[in-house]
Amino acid sequence: MNALEKHLPHLIELRQRLMICLVAFGLVLAPLIYYSSQWYHLLAQPLLNSLPTGGMLIATHVVTPFTAPLKLALFTTLAIIIPFILYHIWAFVAPGLYPTEKRTLLPLLLISTLLFYSGMLFAHFCVCPLALAFFSHIAPQGVTVMTDITHYLDFILVLYFAFGISFQVPIITFVLCRVGITSVAALKKHRPYIIVGAFVIGMLLTPPDVVSQILLAIPLLALFESGLWLTQWLAPKPAPTP
Repeated sequence: MNALEKHLPHLIELRQRLMICLVAFGLVLAPLIYYSSQWYHLLAQPLLNSLPTGGMLIATHVVTPFTAPLKLALFTTLAIIIPFILYHIWAFVAPGLYPTEKRTLLPLLLISTLLFYSGMLFAHFCVCPLALAFFSHIAPQGVTVMTDITHYLDFILVLYFAFGISFQVPIITFVLCRVGITSVAALKKHRPYIIVGAFVIGMLLTPPDVVSQILLAIPLLALFESGLWLTQWLAPKPAPTP
C-alpha cells in the first residue's frame, strides 16, 4: 500500500467536510444577500445617528450600492458559520489526538470562539459609537460629513476583525506559558514593554485614529492580565511533599 492509498480515506473525509462547509456557507449566504440592503442600513445606523444635520452616506461608484452590501453579506456569513467550520476541523483532527490533548484543545477552541464574538460585539456596541461620534463632531466648520458606503464598511470590518483577534490574548498567553515558551513571572517582569506593545498593536490593527487605537489597547491590557490570571489558576499544583 503506497502513501496515497494509505491517506485516501482521510482525503475523502476532508473533501466531504469541505463540501459540507461550502453548502452551509451558501445556505446562510442566500437569505443574507436577499436582505443585504436592510442589513447594511442596520450596520450603518451608528454612523447615521452620530452625523450632524445634513450628513449622509453616499456611493461614489456605480457598482458600490451592490458590492458594499454583498461584501457585508459575505463577511456576516463567515462570522456566523465559524463555529460550524471549527466543529468540522475538530472532528477531522480529533481522532489523531491523545486524550490529554483533546481535554486541553477543545475548551481552548470553545473559549477562543466565544472571545472572538465578544471582541466583535465590544467593537460594535462600545467602540464604534464612540469613534464615529468623535469623528463626526470634529469636522471643520462648513464641512458636511458624507462618508462613502464602501469606506465606512471597510472601517467597520477592520474594527470587528481587529477586536475579534485581539480578544484572543488570554488564549495566546495561556498557550505560551503552558508549552514553556515563557512564564507568568517573565510576563509580569516585562509588563512595561507589553503595555507599549498593546498601543503599538492598537496602532497597527485599527484605522489610523487615536480613539480606535486607545479603545483597542486598553482591552488588550485587561485581556493580558486575565490571561495571566487564567494561567496561574490552571497551572498544575505541585505535589505535596511527604
